[in-house]
Amino acid sequence: MYTYEYPHPSVTTDIIIFSIREKQLKLLLIKRKEPPFQGSWALPGGFVNMDESIDDAAKRELAEETGVRDVYLEQLYTYGEPNRDPRERVITVAYFALIASEHLHVQASSDAAEADWFAMDTLPDLAFDHDEMIKTAHQRLVAKLDYSTIAFQLMPQQFTLSALQEVYEIILQAEIDKRNFRKWVLALENIEETGETLRTGSHRPAKLYAVKDMEKVDIIK
Repeated sequence: MYTYEYPHPSVTTDIIIFSIREKQLKLLLIKRKEPPFQGSWALPGGFVNMDESIDDAAKRELAEETGVRDVYLEQLYTYGEPNRDPRERVITVAYFALIASEHLHVQASSDAAEADWFAMDTLPDLAFDHDEMIKTAHQRLVAKLDYSTIAFQLMPQQFTLSALQEVYEIILQAEIDKRNFRKWVLALENIEETGETLRTGSHRPAKLYAVKDMEKVDIIK
């Protein structure tokens, strides 16, 4: 039993999971099963137990509400506005990740009514201050594209430069100059030609590339 002289806040975690699905940048959301905001869509997350770390709480809540496990999560930001949760004084630590989701089986567990992917440009009304968290997470993700190779983890074993550029454009939600992108990505020296080509329609064959060393590809970190 804990006794304190002063009131103290509760701590939660919220998790923003990005992925590219159907050529769109999408987010994993859950439909809340309990009040407050019962029936509203929200980020996966929940309260930190007294005997676990914040990182472990984030991983546990993600698994409990969506079935997603073994995802590296990066701490994004701490949100602590006094009235952000109608139940009580709650401070939340937000996490985010960019993952290849094709082989994930997402399903709501006992802590959520539903779990599903939503395109960034068609998000439903969200509970709490989760829209602010998503905006911050996307800004951080976009910034990381300038100095990391996080987008490479979403590519198949062999790919064209056009396909890689499309991934960057989907994450950025903006078009990129083709010539400048190719010059920049080749200068990274993270990919190499495979010697094979891909023909689509009547266009000239495009060179296929591969990542030199997948172990050196950045994840969210």
